Amino acid sequence: MKRRVVITGIGSVTPLGLSVEETWRNLIAGKSGIRPIAIFDAGTFPTTFAAQVPDFDLAPYVRNPGEFRKAGRNVRFAMAAARQAVDDAGLAAGRFDPERTGIYMGSGEGALDFFTLCQSVAHGTGPDGKVSAAGFAEMGFKRYDAICELEQEPNMPANHLAAEYGICGPTYSCLTACAASTQAVGEAMDLLRIGELDTVIAGGTHSMIHPLGVTGFNLLTAISTGPKDQPWRASRPFDRDRAGFVLGEGSTVMILENLEHARARGAKIRAELTGYGSSTDAYRMTDIHPEGRGPAAAIRMALQDAGVRPEDVDYISAHGTGTQENDKVETLTVKLVFGPHAHKVPISSVKSTLGHLIAAAGATELMTCVLAIRDQVLPPTMNLETPDPQCDLDYVPNAARKARVEVCLSNSFGFGGQNDSLVVRRFVP
Repeated sequence: MKRRVVITGIGSVTPLGLSVEETWRNLIAGKSGIRPIAIFDAGTFPTTFAAQVPDFDLAPYVRNPGEFRKAGRNVRFAMAAARQAVDDAGLAAGRFDPERTGIYMGSGEGALDFFTLCQSVAHGTGPDGKVSAAGFAEMGFKRYDAICELEQEPNMPANHLAAEYGICGPTYSCLTACAASTQAVGEAMDLLRIGELDTVIAGGTHSMIHPLGVTGFNLLTAISTGPKDQPWRASRPFDRDRAGFVLGEGSTVMILENLEHARARGAKIRAELTGYGSSTDAYRMTDIHPEGRGPAAAIRMALQDAGVRPEDVDYISAHGTGTQENDKVETLTVKLVFGPHAHKVPISSVKSTLGHLIAAAGATELMTCVLAIRDQVLPPTMNLETPDPQCDLDYVPNAARKARVEVCLSNSFGFGGQNDSLVVRRFVP
C-alpha cells in the first residue's frame, strides 16, 4: 500500500521576492520581476532583460557563509530556500534522521567562469583566427580556479545541502532542464510512498543569466527580445503576440514527508501530493510534439495516479512559456485530456511575471498551487492582451481571481521532450 505524502515546509527565492510570502504577494498583485540585466553588461545582446533575484545575501541562511564564496548562484539560492523550508517545517538541524532523509534537486550548471574562458581563448588565438591549445592552456592554468570549476557542476546544490544538514541518505540531482524540479519532486514522492525514506528535501534551483546562457537561447530564438523599454511586457503566455520566454533564476525547496512521520512529530501540513506522471516526446530536442502526445500522457498518468477525474481539477498551473509552439500545444493537450471540462478549468502561467526559472520553474509553480489552495485565489497570466484563436481557454488574464481550489495540476515540459505533471490537493486527514 502506498504511503501518503505531504508537504510540511516550503522555501523560495525568486525574482519576485526572497521568501514564499513575498513572492506570492507580488505574484497575486501582478507585479513583475523582469528588468534589465544587471549581472553583466547585456547592452549589445538581442535580449537585454531577465528575471533576476534582487539584493540577495546568503549569510543569514547558512552556518559558514565563507564556504560559499565561490559557489554558483544556483547553490546560493538553494541554500536560502532550503533554510526557509526547514524552518517552515519545524525541522531544525539535528532533527533529521540522517539515514532516513534524502535530497532530490532539479538543477543545472552553476558558476560559469565565463570571463576567464574568454581571456584564455583570446590569449590562445593566433593571427589566423585559430585557437592554439598551448596558448589557451598558458592562460587557463594561470587564471582558472579549480574550486570555481568544481562549483559549476549541477550536483553541487544537493551536495551542499547534505553537508549543511548532515543528511546521509540518497542524494539525487535531476537534470531534465525545464522539467527538472517537477520530476525531482515526483520521484521524491515515489521514494516516500514505498517507504525507503521518511523525509526528502526536494525542489529545484538554477541560474542561466550569464552571457553563454543568454546567447544560447537567443540563437535558439526561444527568448523574447522586447520590448526593451518595457521588459515587464515581454513575457506574454497564450497571447497572440507572444515571442518567447524571459530567462529567470531562483530556487524553491520543499520538505516532503510520509504522513505517518509528519503526524508523529506534530508537523503542520501544507498540502498533500497525490499524483505524478512522466513521459518523453521522443520527437525533437527543442520542439514539443505538435499533437501533444507526450504532455497528454504525463497528465493522464498523474490524474490516474492521484485517483481524480479531469472534472475534479480546480486549477492548472501551466508550463506556459510564452513561445508560439508551447502555448498552442499545451492548450491542445488540455483539450485532449480534459474534454468538455477544458473550457471550465482555469489555467494560468506565472512565468508571465516570474520569468522562466528553468530547473527551478516546476517546484516554484507547484508552490503557487499550494498557496492557491491555501488562499483560494488563482494567480494571473499577465500581459494577455490580444487573444490567440488557437489559445481559447480560461487563462485567468491580467488579474488574480478568487475561486474554489481544492485540487491542482502542475505541468512542466522540458527541452529534450521531457514531460512531468504533479497533482496536489488540500490535505484531508
